[in-house]
Amino acid sequence: MKEFDYIIVGAGTAGCVLANRLTADPNNKVLLIEAGDSDNYFWIDIPVGYLFTINNPRTDWCYETEPEPGLNGRSLGYARGKVLGGCSSINAMIYMRGQASDYDHWSQLGNRGWAWDDVLPVFKRSEDYQHGANEFHGNGGELRVEERRVNWEILDAWRDAAEECGIPKIEEFNRGDNFGNSYFQMNQRRGVRWSGTKAFLRPIMSRSNLTVMKKAQVREVLLTEKRATGIKLIDASHSSVTMRARREVILAAGSIGSPQLLQLSGIGPSELLCDRGIDVKHELLGVGENLQDHLQIRTIYKVSNTATLNRRANSFAGRTSMAIEYALFRSGPLTMPPSQLGAFAKSDEDQSSANMEWHVQPLSLDKFGEPLHKFDAITPSVCNLRPTSRGSVQIASDKVEDHPVIRLNYLSTEADRKVAIAGLKYTRRIMAAQALSRYSPKELKPGIICQTNEDLAQAAGDLGTTIFHPVGTCKMGNDPMAVVNDRLQVHGISNLRVVDASIMPSITSGNTNAPTVMIAEKGAEYILEDEG
Repeated sequence: MKEFDYIIVGAGTAGCVLANRLTADPNNKVLLIEAGDSDNYFWIDIPVGYLFTINNPRTDWCYETEPEPGLNGRSLGYARGKVLGGCSSINAMIYMRGQASDYDHWSQLGNRGWAWDDVLPVFKRSEDYQHGANEFHGNGGELRVEERRVNWEILDAWRDAAEECGIPKIEEFNRGDNFGNSYFQMNQRRGVRWSGTKAFLRPIMSRSNLTVMKKAQVREVLLTEKRATGIKLIDASHSSVTMRARREVILAAGSIGSPQLLQLSGIGPSELLCDRGIDVKHELLGVGENLQDHLQIRTIYKVSNTATLNRRANSFAGRTSMAIEYALFRSGPLTMPPSQLGAFAKSDEDQSSANMEWHVQPLSLDKFGEPLHKFDAITPSVCNLRPTSRGSVQIASDKVEDHPVIRLNYLSTEADRKVAIAGLKYTRRIMAAQALSRYSPKELKPGIICQTNEDLAQAAGDLGTTIFHPVGTCKMGNDPMAVVNDRLQVHGISNLRVVDASIMPSITSGNTNAPTVMIAEKGAEYILEDEG
């Protein structure tokens, strides 16, 4: 049996930040545990390699959702990183903080220290912004933020079209109000993915007070009289091992893994735990509840008189030129995230701020993992940033090896269906704008046959898919469904915290990796403050 001051479960984005900050004091002995393996896989570094890391058991948990009534009975593959760096090793690399109103809402719910003015300095502290420090950005931090390294004529035209339709061009997102359209900024360094591992973990791997365990799956948090004292895990040799924590156990396993581990440890809704044969150590009704995600509706438009990635990827000459460009200059299509261009707008004037986001891609395919179409096309995907649908994560059995049951309940509320319909109509307006007319866009999905609201609601269920932003399953707050307080300590259990995206009481307006870095920074602050 080994002892550490702090045991961190999960070496994803949050775990890497925590390991960096907690080991800065050489007196803190820290264990970082990752169920996956090293991130030295070839396709992780190359940005377009997400095509080969998602749904790959080498790097992905390969979860699947339950069949979704709102998606007309479909089940979705639900990627979560199972590798050092976690989701930051396989994600879209988009640096998106959300909007000021997201964090002000958290504060209004009673969570002290989480308003926009509180978190903006924390975002800046971690950041290494390509254009240098300013009012909204930091420089010299670990997390590199850069501009895109490839251009597409059709995306420039789409920006013009969006502006015609009332969504103005803006310099960038991340300043608190994202209304407008702009190119996304990314976590890359000179065309190479800049993951949580590269930013926060690799630079400190030589610290003598840090131990990193890979291919080790935690099966239980050990409790002694409502106090977390350690963990049990299965190591790479399939042996059962116990580790003791002198100060704290910190769960950073994400919105699926953290509630799963709490439930396996006897912390959660007693009815569920008893049904799965788990002894109830501490009842917390909200563990695994409040699951939120962004559902994107992927429309496809065939275009003419321009080249998209479809054309380049479907020819030997195009593939060769892309490879050469990347090898020589670290630029071109191989540096592309899944989406390069974004836009934010309101679905109706009653919204207090932008509640829809577009991710626009200069490509098209029937579904993720399948070949690109042979014709030139673009995919403007629109999503509801503030869904009212809520899902859950529940253990399927008392065995950690069994994937949990994931229910998103997408489009289960009338409000969400209304925003989906509005998003599809707004997309059509943009595609019909004068700026795009020379490209003769032709709607392939959902197709012009869909005209009524009922048709569009059905199409949203047919086309909707996740952007992989699960949050909220260990939410922060003080209501009966809250799991952690505003210092991220688990209610009713001492020496146990959750520090990852699962603590969000409500989802942020956009991609969730940057907020996770911020959450981990604040979590580390709280842990070090409480050390004494």
